[in-house]
Amino acid sequence: MIVFSVVIIFIFGLVIGSFLNVCIYRIPKGESIVFPASHCTACGHKLGPIDLVPLFSQLILKSKCRYCGKPISMRYFNVELITGLLFLATFIRFIYYEKFPMFFIEYLILNSLLVAVTFIDIDHKIIPDKITYPGMAIGIIFGILQGNIWNSIIGLLVGGGLFYFIAVASKGGMGGGDVKLAALLGAFFGWKLILLNSFFSFLLGGIVATILLLLKLKGRKDYIPFGPYLAIAAMITIFWGDQILKWYTHLRLF
Repeated sequence: MIVFSVVIIFIFGLVIGSFLNVCIYRIPKGESIVFPASHCTACGHKLGPIDLVPLFSQLILKSKCRYCGKPISMRYFNVELITGLLFLATFIRFIYYEKFPMFFIEYLILNSLLVAVTFIDIDHKIIPDKITYPGMAIGIIFGILQGNIWNSIIGLLVGGGLFYFIAVASKGGMGGGDVKLAALLGAFFGWKLILLNSFFSFLLGGIVATILLLLKLKGRKDYIPFGPYLAIAAMITIFWGDQILKWYTHLRLF
């Protein structure tokens, strides 16, 4: 039974990943994510069922459009695989081990939002309001369902407020999209976990920025998207945040 459940969740994640690819491509362009139907971005030909099977279509077609022969970016494959693995990990963490179905659903949604935000920010250096504002509302709704509405609201204010302060203090070093993403994460996590999430995001961002500078891949004035670091830190918080807080609390008692 568990094997069947794992396979179903993974396949479901792949399907959602395929949909996220549409969102990643179309939302920054201001296009509908529903119409028109999926098509080749090079020749515009409508894709058939064989072209839309997550992961396998790209492998079978050798990363080329079967209508015009133009290369298909591995980004599509990567997004589908990452989403499938995140869904699988969320299932194992919150259903198989912990039996928390509400957290399972909540974090499936959050992980999906984070995958879309990460790749859009990498490609376009923006975090769209069409993702962050609905995401904040969803976080608050889960706060209501779990009886932690004030924790969600305070988390939203703490996350957004902290990053707004940094954006003002850095005179544009932190973008408005990052502020809204931090508010979204605060709505999902509450005030304690958003502080932990922020710490990890700055730690990861600082490490990567230092490496890029040392390797001279980036200059001091080059823009580096911060959304991906917030997203990666959020995934750490999802899977290990509570344990880290418990460990830290226990450490302070001795």
